[in-house]
Amino acid sequence: MADRRSGMVQSFGYPQNSSIVSRAVAAAAANNHHSSRNRGRGSKRYSVSVFYSMAAEQDVEVEDELAKAQRRLRELKTKISTQSKKNFMRERDVRFLDARIGLLIQNRMALDEQHEVASRLEEHDEDDEDHYPDDRRMQQYGNLFYLLQSEPRHIAILCRLVSLAEIDTLLQTVMFTLYGNQYESREEHLLLTMFQNVLAAQFETTTEFTSLLRANTPVSRMMTTYTRRGPGQSYLKSVLSDKINNLLEHKDLNLQINPLKVYDELVQKMEQEQGGLPDGFPRSVTAEIASANPTVQEMIRPRLKTLMDIANSFLTTIIDSLDQVPYGIRWICKQIRSLTKRKYPDATDHAISSLIGGFFFLRFVNPAIVTPQAYMLVDAIPGTNSRTTLTLLAKMLQNLANKPSYAKETYMIPTNPFVEFNKQRTNKFLTDLCEVVDFYEQLEMDQYMALSKKDIMISITPNEIYSTLALLQQHLNIIAPKDTDHLRILINEVGAVPAQVPRKENKAIELPLFSRWEMPIQDLTMSLMSENNITQNDILYMEAKSIFVQIIRSLPYLARPPLKLHYIAETAGTGKDAQLVHKGIKVKEMLRELEEAGVIDRRDNHQLLVEEINNELTHLGDLKLKVVEELQSLESVYKTIIDHNNYLKSQLESYKAYLQNVRMQTTPGGGSSKKNQVVGIGVEVADPKACKKANNAKSTVQGPFKYTHQQLEKEGIIAETEVPENRRNHIFLTIASPLPGTFIIALHYKGRDKPVLEIDLKLDDLLEKQQDNVQLLDLEYIKLNVSKTLQLLTKTFMSRNRTGFFS
Repeated sequence: MADRRSGMVQSFGYPQNSSIVSRAVAAAAANNHHSSRNRGRGSKRYSVSVFYSMAAEQDVEVEDELAKAQRRLRELKTKISTQSKKNFMRERDVRFLDARIGLLIQNRMALDEQHEVASRLEEHDEDDEDHYPDDRRMQQYGNLFYLLQSEPRHIAILCRLVSLAEIDTLLQTVMFTLYGNQYESREEHLLLTMFQNVLAAQFETTTEFTSLLRANTPVSRMMTTYTRRGPGQSYLKSVLSDKINNLLEHKDLNLQINPLKVYDELVQKMEQEQGGLPDGFPRSVTAEIASANPTVQEMIRPRLKTLMDIANSFLTTIIDSLDQVPYGIRWICKQIRSLTKRKYPDATDHAISSLIGGFFFLRFVNPAIVTPQAYMLVDAIPGTNSRTTLTLLAKMLQNLANKPSYAKETYMIPTNPFVEFNKQRTNKFLTDLCEVVDFYEQLEMDQYMALSKKDIMISITPNEIYSTLALLQQHLNIIAPKDTDHLRILINEVGAVPAQVPRKENKAIELPLFSRWEMPIQDLTMSLMSENNITQNDILYMEAKSIFVQIIRSLPYLARPPLKLHYIAETAGTGKDAQLVHKGIKVKEMLRELEEAGVIDRRDNHQLLVEEINNELTHLGDLKLKVVEELQSLESVYKTIIDHNNYLKSQLESYKAYLQNVRMQTTPGGGSSKKNQVVGIGVEVADPKACKKANNAKSTVQGPFKYTHQQLEKEGIIAETEVPENRRNHIFLTIASPLPGTFIIALHYKGRDKPVLEIDLKLDDLLEKQQDNVQLLDLEYIKLNVSKTLQLLTKTFMSRNRTGFFS
């Protein structure tokens, strides 16, 4: 018996030989440490059963309706997490293309290098392994990212050190990769722990209360990005979607209350009805005169009442949704309150509510109200009247959270009664948001379960790895100042950061995470048993209960009261299902051992164990309803995310069409507008036949054109040189344009066949450097002046091609 028990304990570290239930024992023991030492068996058993409930919720060995629903739920959550990351990356692509197009238009350049743009629209080649890290690198990266994930303080410090220009890339990796499983409690709790560290540091470094969480900093950007994760989007859709869509149905509802704009409406109406304005009725007036106009006042009065009624309705819906607000959002609110009270003990409740409201309303709810189409809350883009109403509603809700200042928008003063009337219930709502339990004990359990699972994986791209490494190396002396710091040891082992790989080859890899300094699971389990007074009989009891629950779920007719455990074990052990037979025989033996140990008594029909099995079954019955409800909610979220992905795809296609159109217009004979057709928003696509003709035309290489070192230095194009004076006569540059918008610059030494140095330069790279005030282009031996290099390219290639760089 002892051998079998020993084997059972050892099996906890090996998922292939044990169920998820078994692997929860270490976690249960850890979490039971402070609560069960001085209590009786029943009390201890009840506290530990909570963790068995959690483990049973993921049982893969049962095939009842609950198990199937749970499996669908897990699959759906995985899809949502994966798709959210794709959407985040597509949004970055849209911003990238938008910025590049802007540069090209400003410089009257029709097209960026087409291949780079196309690469942002192409699917990754799943079979390309040129940039796949080798086994040694994979192990090093796995160690590093395990440490970063399980010890959030490192990322917390890094988030405070990076610039605004770097934060988006880091946030993508943190929110959608490192903690990308948005519905997995361990990752969510670790991410929130990181938030706590970041917020605590922000409070420490902020000198004035009035500037807390107000500025556009990496911390505020991080908080906003967190609200865009799946649970936050699901909440916004379920709470706001119907309200906003109902409002959009009333397209003619004009609730403009700005007197100047209402006065303009009045002027337009008079001109349409009377053919002109009466004497003494000026076309343009000041805000004061417009406000004093009796007709304007008469128009605003009913609008104001309707606006406040709608605002009250929105606010009531939000307040009534308290229980639907995602745990993470509420926990961040709780941290804001806690940190404020510690740092500013004299702060009033209203001042604290103002900070909480600044996060909840300003960064979470209001953006969705102002631009519901961006959050996929509506099917159509709101019209002018609806946009005005939504903007006014958002301002009114924000004024509830903050002390209203009407200095710049005096026309909002009449909405103050709404603020005064609702101030008390809003403050109560913001206070109630903070009333959530902490997760630290749960996180401890999650961490132990993570150790026992041995299968933590993240999906990450090489460029995400390399950019994170670069930031860590840049700030290593602050994040890990000691030579013995684990992070410094791992970073030093990784060595130099590889260069970013081309986008087409930047495919995601599945990176297994594990700790370099991990305690073996077998030792961990035994240690927990001795430290936390968890005996082998306790483990035997819990596993027996778990197996009985599995058998009853598989054979529901056995659940009829009263439960007869020997009969249930006998029925399973003599059935036709091999797996159930194994469980029946095993649990029958367990019952005998527990009876011999005096843990349960056959004379009272195993009452203690029967009660706990019934409790588990009741919990699982409630759980089924919860799972079905969550499934329905998340299916809606997934559809929303997919819709948004399709919207982003169409945006990218619109940019592609726009670029193609400009290319045709800059090609001789390709700019005819007669056959152009409009596609997308403000995008003209040239006639397909013309496109085909252009695509079939051979692109001719222009150049190379030769320039001596002396020439370029005299013109100021070479700004700095490391070439010795006695060799400069032997140095020359050649510039060729093999493709539109692409230039090959080569540095040659007379007498040599091959160039000393050759670079492939894109036009938009130069334009971006110019926009960012980067003065020099580094060619290793010489440095070129960016502006004068652009002038040289213009002079060289435009004199030979009147259509510009692009043909």
